[in-house]
Amino acid sequence: MTAWAVDTLRAFPQLAIFLALGIGFVVGPRKLFGFNLGNVTATLLAGVLIGQIGISVSADVKNTLFILFLFAVGYGVGPQFVRGLSSDGPKQIAFALVVLALCLVVPWICAVISGLPLGYSAGLYAGSQTISAAIGVATDQINQLGLPAEQAKAYADQIPIAYAVTYIWGTIGSAVILAQIGPRLIGVDLPAACREYEAQLGGGTKSAEPGITSAYSRFAARAYRIGEAGSMTGKPVRELLPGLRIFVERVRRGEQIIEADGDTVLQPGDVVAFSGPYPLLVEHLVPLMTEVDDPELLGGEAEVVDVYVTSKGIAGRTLRALSDEPWARGVYVRRIVRSMVEIPVLPETTAERGDIATLVGSRRHVEAAIKALGYADRPVEATDIAFVGWGIFIGGIIGVLTIVIGGIPVGLSTSGGALLAGLVLGWLRTTRPVFGRIPGPALWLMNTLGLNIFIAVVGIGAGPGFVAGLQAVGISLFLWGAVATSVPMIAAVYIGHYVFRFHPAILFGACAGARTTTAALGMVQEAAGSRIPALGYGMPYAVGNTLLTIFGLVIVLLLAP
Repeated sequence: MTAWAVDTLRAFPQLAIFLALGIGFVVGPRKLFGFNLGNVTATLLAGVLIGQIGISVSADVKNTLFILFLFAVGYGVGPQFVRGLSSDGPKQIAFALVVLALCLVVPWICAVISGLPLGYSAGLYAGSQTISAAIGVATDQINQLGLPAEQAKAYADQIPIAYAVTYIWGTIGSAVILAQIGPRLIGVDLPAACREYEAQLGGGTKSAEPGITSAYSRFAARAYRIGEAGSMTGKPVRELLPGLRIFVERVRRGEQIIEADGDTVLQPGDVVAFSGPYPLLVEHLVPLMTEVDDPELLGGEAEVVDVYVTSKGIAGRTLRALSDEPWARGVYVRRIVRSMVEIPVLPETTAERGDIATLVGSRRHVEAAIKALGYADRPVEATDIAFVGWGIFIGGIIGVLTIVIGGIPVGLSTSGGALLAGLVLGWLRTTRPVFGRIPGPALWLMNTLGLNIFIAVVGIGAGPGFVAGLQAVGISLFLWGAVATSVPMIAAVYIGHYVFRFHPAILFGACAGARTTTAALGMVQEAAGSRIPALGYGMPYAVGNTLLTIFGLVIVLLLAP
């Protein structure tokens, strides 16, 4: 049976790839002492284990999936990356660049001092900075150095070994430093700092376990009967409850149902459908009127929809300021996702181009808000494949162009070109949203499947030499990786606090963003008991996700023999 299984995997290597994926995604999420390997590292190790039996997989498979992954990464962060290069967020951009310089220089110094070969050095960089994409970029650059094929393959096979050894502390160490050690280094109470920052933004937030939501509905519609003439009658409804986001949606007057607007005037005997935050309805309306059950009145069309923010006039304005716009009448923001991370929805939270805001309200009001904000990101199944194909092709053509510096050919490679194309086209999508549609689930699949199939093939190919390489450099490589991880993160905390003077509530989110370590952000939020740290994550993440990948090329050039 064992011999049959081995022969089958050797004959059909595509099955070995999916076996590695299956094992990796079962083992990766499982926690031990509060931490997990993650899907990427678990898939890599599963590939290494399967590769011990000697399986040959075409390099074209991993290269194709890898450039698909990089295009998806660029597409996802393009709006924030390009915005960050303009006038918005210069402080966070400058901070990210300083931290990213350390994330390149410190691993380079560690590699030089330890005398590691080129492949191990590139893997140390990728693992200690937890940037899986750098594996492919570094491999591409090694193949462009003009080395003998056998030497280039030896270096390429060293990369996943060093990555696997250093990645564990790269993830765990970063989370521990930012969530537990960092606040003590600068003497702050992180939960208290977040509560203070929440108060400045005009509200409070509470972290929730992913996939879990409260049964409590914050926004509601209720019907009330107007009694005798009084404070609720005789004047336009926009003047009834100044300063409160409570709106008159519909009015039953006799047998007639009226769609209300700001100029509607209520009369005694009307039954009125009000919408707004439920606590405000209870506090301000219950003492004045009698609540009634009127299913027909309350049965108007409502809509919950994700809106992709593209309007220049929206960018940089707070939700409080936007709530005063005529088109915001009767519309409520349920959540905002920026750079694939949910951020707090508070009165002083600013909206930015590229945000995905979930709106709820009556359909006619939501449609008006969509026109002002951008366009509706309604669930669809179709991806603009022509856009993806041409984007990757043109980016790849740009990437293969090289220049020779000091006898070394330098270029973006096809992978770097695909990333660049994704960045540009993702940004263009925010300005011209009529083309290039990639639904969220499809983008997730491109990201996840592209990267993890690449990683599985890398592990399978490196499997035969993995154990010997680990025995040769294991403990020393782990220690150097711990230094390469810890020094930039500790320095980032001090630099962000004392040089850039970030508020502690967002400082640790900014540090996690620059290093693109979402696991660390999650642990910081858990330690803070708040989503506030995510406000510092988006802009540094967009810059970091791009530069850390490109640095996979740079580290090879710096250490090339």
